[in-house]
Amino acid sequence: MARFTTSDGLSLHYTDEGDGLPILCLAGLTRTGADFDYLAPHLPGHRLIRMDYRGRGRSDFDKNWKNYSLPVECRDVLELLAHLGLERVAVIGTSRGGLNAMGLAMVAHDHLLGVALNDVGPELDAKGIEFIMGYLGRNPAAKTYEEAAAAMARAFPEFHDVPESRWMEEVHRHYTATEDGLKITYDPHLRDAVATAGQPTPDLWPFFEALQGMPLAAIRGASSTLLSHKTLLQMQEKRPDMIVAEVPGRGHVPFLDEPEALAALHEWIGQLQ
Repeated sequence: MARFTTSDGLSLHYTDEGDGLPILCLAGLTRTGADFDYLAPHLPGHRLIRMDYRGRGRSDFDKNWKNYSLPVECRDVLELLAHLGLERVAVIGTSRGGLNAMGLAMVAHDHLLGVALNDVGPELDAKGIEFIMGYLGRNPAAKTYEEAAAAMARAFPEFHDVPESRWMEEVHRHYTATEDGLKITYDPHLRDAVATAGQPTPDLWPFFEALQGMPLAAIRGASSTLLSHKTLLQMQEKRPDMIVAEVPGRGHVPFLDEPEALAALHEWIGQLQ
């Protein structure tokens, strides 16, 4: 199990697989590097690096939940790159991971070869944020994986043609079975950190504009509740060269193994090499 120690003493888990172009995969808010299990088989010949943020998955929880913040997570990423001896990487950022990618573009632009944003942009739809806050930091009501998989399918009606087996994979990745039922695999205090951060909401457009000068892709679930079609069009206006894909039958977030997502990512990777 690969781990490194941050400058403030936390042990964080990561995986580092393959050779070739280094691609750092940054997961969503409550998620882990397992988010990219669906994508990984489609990117042979590349070096995929995935990190569990502090307080998530197999990484240490932070005694100070205020450190569950974008600046600290960006610092952790840069320390991971230093640990691996990597000067520059491409970044695929899903949701929270995309916000971190934009933050890195602002503070460490020269470390980035390019960025692909998965269902996230410089404006976040209030509907999506409200949905996230509805479950953030709380264990599911379901007591078994079977119940949780069925509940997840109902909770995401905008996802079409998703087999039951995939929902089952999802709940196995992101919940732990205990005698008292299923438990989340991240620090519940993440809810406190999100609830108190960003008040008032900061202007994220300068962070998006910091992505200038590097290959950029944006993938949106066609029914996303977090990244609106309007915001995607505004992003395109600022970056006409941005590779864009809208994935039908998907909300927040696409799994990234959909044909539309894969075509965009392969085109983006082609610009990096």
